[in-house]
Amino acid sequence: MNPPATFEQETVVTVERDEVTRIEPIQGWPTIGLREVWRKRELIWVLASRDVKVRYKQSVVGVGWVVLQPLLSMLIFTVLFSRIMKVSSNGIPYPVFALCGLVPWTFFVHSITKCTISLAASQNLLTKVHFPRLTLPMGSIVGATFDLAITFGILFVLIAWYGITPTWNLLTVPLFLVLLLVTVFAGGLWLSATNVRFRDVENGLPFLMQVLLFLSPVAYPASMVPDAYRWLYALNPMTTVVSGFRYALLGEDAALHASWLVSVGVSTVLLYFGLVFFRHQEERFADVV
Repeated sequence: MNPPATFEQETVVTVERDEVTRIEPIQGWPTIGLREVWRKRELIWVLASRDVKVRYKQSVVGVGWVVLQPLLSMLIFTVLFSRIMKVSSNGIPYPVFALCGLVPWTFFVHSITKCTISLAASQNLLTKVHFPRLTLPMGSIVGATFDLAITFGILFVLIAWYGITPTWNLLTVPLFLVLLLVTVFAGGLWLSATNVRFRDVENGLPFLMQVLLFLSPVAYPASMVPDAYRWLYALNPMTTVVSGFRYALLGEDAALHASWLVSVGVSTVLLYFGLVFFRHQEERFADVV
């Protein structure tokens, strides 16, 4: 069997305290390249900072959009699903229930969208400068965590307003944050690398996000899904992320389900093969962007 196409790799050679970067082909299957990214990790912060500044530059509301978007969505969900459709929230006040689902979901949509266009929007960088291409989607995700931190603060204020007392489940929040980040990064790798060649990806992304919204328990509890279908339902990792946030922050023990392991497995597999796929396509980015 012929080996896959060659790929670029940085080899750093130290000569009298000066770093020399040698770009040479890799024979065989591409490496993931995280060591190279770690050496250039400052670039991730630069890209993230640029993304945040550009996003709110010349904006009248500015950072206020980070607050308005989840709050307005929460109000609409409360009227539509709680008041009109009488959707159960498992005894939790529906505004808190909805916002707890909207916080990770809003971050997911925003991060995936920015990741998808990160390569195509950086044509000048890709064609003129050599740097780890992985830093572009990573920078988009790091920049989006700024919004996530703010919406988390709003959620905690609302939890306190409704007098919900945190339980020991709160200790599991970091686990679901990690799963959220892994899911976003995995999806962003596949979509950004594919979007460089086929711009249909970014055009079809809004529709895909709308479909996933109804396939995720943002407006309704996951417990409404029949137990026989929960394992299939968990193939969408965001079902576990959203349910996990409610389990950790609101003490919704009804959300806990063994099918969560399926979501963890799916995210892990997508991340690994997403890294391999990204590296496989990396040398073609400058030619087709």
